[in-house]
Amino acid sequence: MKFFLDTANVEQIRQALDWGLCDGVTTNPSLVAKEGRNMEEAVKEICELVGPDRPVSAEVIAVEHDEIIAEAQERAAWAENVVVKIPLIPEGVKAIKTCTDMGIPINATLIFSCGQALLAAKAGAAYVSPFVGRQDDIGYDGMKSVEQIAQMLYMYDDLNSEIILASARTVEHVIRGTQCGAHICTMGFDTLKQLFKHPLTDIGLDRFLSDYRALQEKLGG
Repeated sequence: MKFFLDTANVEQIRQALDWGLCDGVTTNPSLVAKEGRNMEEAVKEICELVGPDRPVSAEVIAVEHDEIIAEAQERAAWAENVVVKIPLIPEGVKAIKTCTDMGIPINATLIFSCGQALLAAKAGAAYVSPFVGRQDDIGYDGMKSVEQIAQMLYMYDDLNSEIILASARTVEHVIRGTQCGAHICTMGFDTLKQLFKHPLTDIGLDRFLSDYRALQEKLGG
């Protein structure tokens, strides 16, 4: 599974790169606004930081076909590794097909069902992004939709979209994503850090260090 970082915070991305745990980045207007930055400026900096081999998703804000296409072309011109995010709405599906035919890679976003993912995949989206955490918020098991989407895509050779498990808020989301066949998980920096943590790791490390210090003192004495 590839790890994407869901953030517009350059320092978080830099740290994840240093750990070797950043295969790409996803942004959205809310994340960029949180950093108080202009979207074009932020995305260009992130693209340069991660390098040309790591995709960076930048979202359109238009909701009509022609305006979506214009924004998609603009964002695609920012850097060679930009992937344009388009929401799964009727005009968005039409725009996904148009952009794909133009050679612009698309991340179909705001997907909450297998049916929506099917529409995006048939339109040629490079990525489909089912939102897990937001489904959990309203009482659904968001991972069920990821499982259904994975089963669907693996059944048909003509559907070539990769699954980005989005809105992953917990370690369980990430792990279940690996089990059900998501190609990619995009997560916030805090979720990434949670993957490191287990109380027994800390206890074990403290014990090893304590035993080593005791041995050194004994040998020194």
